[in-house]
Parts: sequence; structure tokens; C-alpha cells
Amino acid sequence: MTDPTNLPDLPEHVAEPNTPQPFGGVLDEALAPERGFMFLEQQYTTFSGARVVVVPVPFDGTTCYRPGAREGAQAIIDASRNLELYDAELRRSPYLVGIHTLRPVEIIQGNAQAMVDRTEQVTGALLDRDKFVVTLGGDHLTSIGVIRAFARRHPGMSVLQIDAHADLRDEYEGSRLSSATIMRRTLEVCPHAAQVGIRSLSEPEARFVAERKLSLWLASDIHAQRGRGEQRWIGEVVATLADEVYVTIDIDAFDPSLVPGTGTPEPGGLGWYDVIDLLTAVTANKRVLGFDVVELSPLVESHVSPVVAAKLVYKLIGLALR
Repeated sequence: MTDPTNLPDLPEHVAEPNTPQPFGGVLDEALAPERGFMFLEQQYTTFSGARVVVVPVPFDGTTCYRPGAREGAQAIIDASRNLELYDAELRRSPYLVGIHTLRPVEIIQGNAQAMVDRTEQVTGALLDRDKFVVTLGGDHLTSIGVIRAFARRHPGMSVLQIDAHADLRDEYEGSRLSSATIMRRTLEVCPHAAQVGIRSLSEPEARFVAERKLSLWLASDIHAQRGRGEQRWIGEVVATLADEVYVTIDIDAFDPSLVPGTGTPEPGGLGWYDVIDLLTAVTANKRVLGFDVVELSPLVESHVSPVVAAKLVYKLIGLALR
């Protein structure tokens, strides 16, 4: 195995002068946080032995409404201390695969392109070391570089987006790189995607969905099926996905009564078991390559929301690596 501390510096167009580099820094086990995700004993957290690597990205430079998502990754890690290591529904302890938490990726303020490049390179370095990468945002811009790294190595994969917003704008406030453009940029490198839980999109986005015949499930339709005691939508989503799937979860997919801690809440969202039942079906029938959880804002609500997000992360690790 390649020594994880012996890594090249970032290209000059990404690096900032006098700023610590994510290579040889972020991936340096000696610089890992003292307490990582789930606050595990050291024997389960070594970089070389861990199957899972958690990557905190505290960036919210392209949030569309209220800021604060930069604090989301740390809030999820802090809240994970409250979780039981044993998952009663899975009837096992997912942490036994080993979970290593990196120190946060160095942030480049005011430069979305450089931030995307940096997250892509960090993710790629981990994938080349056969790690299961879990990225914690940060705003949804975080996912663009991560998805690019996965798509380069898995060109036939699909992306499953669980989100309140379609995020299909070609640009937002003059920028093509934004939390509002994540899925438009994703489709450029990964044309197979399923969008679930959507309840907010612009008229141009609606036209784009119709013209491209995109696979999109409105939250209202999911609620209507639930009211009839049906879950046909889950099978429909699974059927649209390729054998390999990357999952990106915006925490505002959940109804704000469950997760108020997000900068862009939308009423009428998904429930806990809507999301877990979907993820259970996807992981049972497809290979989930990795995932991210983004847009948690503990500045809005810092008690319940981080716990829900942390449990979601741990649950999906258990489902994906069973």
C-alpha cells in the first residue's frame, strides 16, 4: 500500500501561498483530529486499517440563503458521540469496518473553482487508496469536486440526489459553480441521475427537466403514495440507477420539523423512514461507492439536526458496507 503521508503537493493553480496543503497534511494520520466520527478507539481509526474515511469540508461560500453550513461537518462529528455503536435495525456494529476522520480540508475563501479542484484531488487520492469516502459539508458546492473524482474512476455510475431543491440552474448569481448548480454540473460528468424529494425548482429548471426527461420524484408525489399505503416510488428510483451509485444528500430533503437546522428549509419534506427505506433498497440492489451529507447549519438549530445527520451518516455506512 502506498504511504498515505508521501503525497504530492497540489498544483500551483489550486494552492494558496503560505497555506498548508491537503496532501501530506489532510492525509497525514499524525494530523488527524483527536476525536473523529463516532469517537472510536484508536484501533478502529488508523488510516491504513480503516475502510471508511470521513472528509470534513467546512465551506459555505455559495450558500443561497442563510450561511452556517461551514459548521455542519464538525457538528455532525460532535453529535456522533451520542450514537450507539450497535445499530439495532442492522443488528450489527458498522464501526468495525474502521472509520478514519481526516482533519478538515483547507478552505480557499472566495474561489469556488479552486475549492472544487481541491475537493476533487483529495477525494481522488483517497479513492486511489481504495477508501470508502464519506464527505461532510459545507454547502452543496462541496459535492461537485467529489462527484467528479468518483465519475473519473467509475464512468458508468449514477448519482442519487436526495434534496429539497433541484439544483439544476446553469448559473446562479453569475457563477456556474454554486450550491444551486450542483446537479447541472453533475450531469456534465455523470448523465445518469435520480433526484428525490424535490419540492423547489425554478421555471427554467422545470423546462430543463422536461426537455431532458430527467428522473425526478417530487416530495408531494411521495407523500401521496404514502397516504395510499404505497411505496412504488422506491422501486422506480432503484430501477433508474446504474449498478454503481454515488449518493449526495442535502439535509434539507428532510421536513424541517425533523431537521430545522439548514439554511434553505422547505416545508413538505421527507420523513426519516422515507429516506432510510430508499437507501436500504438502493444498497440492497446496487453498489454504493460513497456519499456526502451537506447543508447542515447548526447556527440555525444545533441540537436535534446534527444528531439526525450523524445517525444518517452512520446508518448509510452500515447499509453500504454490509
